[in-house]
Formats: sequence, structure tokens, C-alpha cells
Amino acid sequence: MNRALGVLTCGAFLSIVLGVLGSGEPVAALVLGAVFAALAIAGFGWVRTRGGRAWAAAYVVVALPLAFVTFTIDAGVGTTLFLVVLVSQCVLLRLPLPVIALVIAVVPLVHLGMSLGEGLREGLGTLVSVLFAAVITELLLREQRSRGELAEAHGKLRGYAAQAERLATAQERNRVARDIHDGLGHALTVVQMQVKAARAVLPTDPAKADEVLAKAQEQAEAALAEVRRSVTALREPRSAPPLPEALQALVAETSAAGVPAGLTVSGVERDLPEEHREALYRAAQEGLTNVRKHASAGRADVVLDYTGGSVRVEVRDDGAGTDGGRTTGFGLLGLQERAAHLGGTLEFTSAPGEGSTLRMEVPR
Repeated sequence: MNRALGVLTCGAFLSIVLGVLGSGEPVAALVLGAVFAALAIAGFGWVRTRGGRAWAAAYVVVALPLAFVTFTIDAGVGTTLFLVVLVSQCVLLRLPLPVIALVIAVVPLVHLGMSLGEGLREGLGTLVSVLFAAVITELLLREQRSRGELAEAHGKLRGYAAQAERLATAQERNRVARDIHDGLGHALTVVQMQVKAARAVLPTDPAKADEVLAKAQEQAEAALAEVRRSVTALREPRSAPPLPEALQALVAETSAAGVPAGLTVSGVERDLPEEHREALYRAAQEGLTNVRKHASAGRADVVLDYTGGSVRVEVRDDGAGTDGGRTTGFGLLGLQERAAHLGGTLEFTSAPGEGSTLRMEVPR
């Protein structure tokens, strides 16, 4: 806007110069026109960028009489354009609306020296011109502000998108870490227990050792197949067996690894969202893995309860228990994250000599 008004001011001054040179207009019009042009370009730029409301008012107080005097000497197109420029500048300076209206109302008074009919005709034309300039300037200002706000909104949106991407990446990393711990970690724990059992009976019962090693090999191959499926089909949904069937397989693995285990299902089985089913399965898996690794238990029991307003999985053992010193770890942290994400709860209770209980409950 400043550049456009500067070009318009220069054009108006050029019109005055041509008028003076071509028709012998008073040279005073040329001098005053030069002063107004300098003020409208350099002075206005300084006032708009650095001056306050007081400087803006002072600018109008100086520029308006100067434009009037110049118009009185040379009532031509150039001096009329000076008045148009001045009104547009009043709008750009964000002067109060009453002040702008006063300037617009005063501008047609430059024609007072004319006859009544001519003065009315010329005054009305000038009034329409400056009023049109004020409206166009205001519309351009609003459009400029809208573009600035839109650019700012786009910048914020890009920032939010980047933040959402980082959050999604972190969540995906946590999900993959949980899956590796709960899936591959569980499988390797089972293999480890089976290898230990095979080594224990190898000197006295090679046939039994070979049977246990065969199961360990099967478990390792199943874990490898699971890793391959995860790597090649991360974006594809995978079918999973019903939750009771999947828990029964976990219980069988635990029993085969040397810790007798059983499953109890209460209530009527119902379909669950995949995330709910996965969380309950991982809770049972983590509980049984901890039983085999830490509990020194003689037996473990898994309960799947469909009664009530939620679904609960509970893993209990009769092992050594703990005094609370080992109630945290990546496995429990991952389960807590899963439960919190689903609006459920996770509890781990244990006491020395009384075994441990891991319980996850999620809404239907």
C-alpha cells in the first residue's frame, strides 16, 4: 500500500509539473506540490512505521492545509490526487473513524471559491472520489490482515502437524517396543525355560531332553515367524484367535515349561475390540512370563471374567512373592500404558511368601 500510494503521489506531482510547464501555472504550485510529495512519501513512511497516534494526527494537521493551499493555486488533476492520497493515508494510519470522516467531509470544501453550481458539482465529485479511496483502502487493509492471519494460521497448523507427527512417531515406537517385549520376549523366555529343563534331564533322560528341546525349537520357530509377520505386514490387520483360546495356549506353554497352570473363564464370552483383546492377552502373557522367571511358583491360575460392566484378566501364583521392590519394569509399564489408553486399570499386588497377582480390567 505504501508503494502504491507513493507511485500515485509521484504521478500527481508529475501532472502538476506538466501543468506548470505547459500552461504557465504559478510556480508556487510546483514548489508546494514537491513539498507535499516529499511529505507524503518520506514523512508518511516514517510516521506509519515509527510514529504513534500523536504523530499521525500531526501529519494530517500539516498535510491537509498543504494540500488545500496547493489545490487553491492549481485546481487540477494532480492536486485532486493529492487529496485522494491523503484520505487513503488517514485510513492506513488507523486514525479514529470520526477523524477520518471529518477529513473526508472537509476535503470538498476546497471548491468553496467556485460558483455555487460548479462548486456543488465539483465538490460532490471530489467527495465521491475520496470516499471511494477510503473504502478501497479499508478493504485492502482488511484483505492484507486476513492474509497475515491466514499465513499465521498456516504456520501454526504446520507446527501442530509436526508436533502430531512427532507424537505419533513416539507412540508408534512405544507400541513396537511393547509388542517386542510382550511377544518376542515372552517367546524367548519360554525357550530359555525349556532349554534349562532339557539340560537338567539330559544326563539322566536323553529322550525327555530331546522332547523338551523339540518344543523349544517349535517355540523359537513360532517366534521367528511372528517377527517376520510383524516386519512384512505392519500395516495389515492380523487375525487373532478368540481370547479364551489364546489364553489357553499361554497356559499350555507355561505348563510345558514346568509350572502347572490353569484357565478359568467366567461369564458369557463376547466380542471385544482388537485393542482391548490385545491388552488383556498381553497382561496374561506378562503375568505368566513373570511367574516362570521370578516367582518360583508351584502353580499359576489365569482368570478371564466377562461378568459385570468390564472384562478382567487376572494371573495369580503361589510363589515367593515380593515386598514391592520389583513391582516396576518395562513389561508392567507397557501394560499400564495400554490400560490407561483404553480407560482401564492395572493392578499388581504381592507379598513375601504369599505369591503375586496381576490384574487388568478394561471397559467393554
